Amino acid sequence: MEKATNQILIVEDDKDIREGIEIYLKNQGYTVFQAADGVEGLAVIKKETIHLAIVDVMMPRMDGITMMMRVREQGYEFPVIMLSAKSEEVDKIMGLDMGADDYVTKPFTTMELLARVNSHLRRYSRYLEMKDAGSKKEEDAKVFSVGGLEVHEETVEVYLDGSPVRLTPTEFKILLLLIKSPGRVFSAEEIYERVWNEQAINTDTIMVHIRKIREKIELNPRDPKYLKVVWGVGYKIEKQGRS
Repeated sequence: MEKATNQILIVEDDKDIREGIEIYLKNQGYTVFQAADGVEGLAVIKKETIHLAIVDVMMPRMDGITMMMRVREQGYEFPVIMLSAKSEEVDKIMGLDMGADDYVTKPFTTMELLARVNSHLRRYSRYLEMKDAGSKKEEDAKVFSVGGLEVHEETVEVYLDGSPVRLTPTEFKILLLLIKSPGRVFSAEEIYERVWNEQAINTDTIMVHIRKIREKIELNPRDPKYLKVVWGVGYKIEKQGRS
């Protein structure tokens, strides 16, 4: 997927911020769509093929968190970067809970936002390539399993006791990394750097993604069978699903 083919949606009620971001993204060769709130944003998504969305948290009519929830409920998998003020820490966590992939705190630098956009688009492009390749050669799929948990690398599928589990692209990459080395403990910094392919600056997002994965693969997330926390060290997939 070349930059020129990537289409980015900016959902922000501040027109100056929207247009400022658009200028920089267009200079990078991206096609850009704008929306002033979540209602307009969802309308654009229904009409256009979007590869990444930049969504503000606080907006009239429909806020970014509600929009994020609708986007994931409707099955869209493209990465979403939330924009939030420093005072909106709770909103950041809620946004990640609803399926956002990352967040940038206002005020932000253009270079910081562009770095996040480029990083997520690279990962999303690889995710789509893996998914497409997997659909063409399912018989050769690499399958990693622990107990009743199966992760199919080539087809980008996850099953728990035979039932499909729906993960976001970011959640899938984190789970794939962990299940490839059952028993090994990965620090939050290492997970970030291996999944995002960049130096870990803020790993808060890892904790939220781990919690969301647990909610999807564990019968009792408070007493996990598969995805364990090693306090003060990191996270691991337990060998053979032992408690």
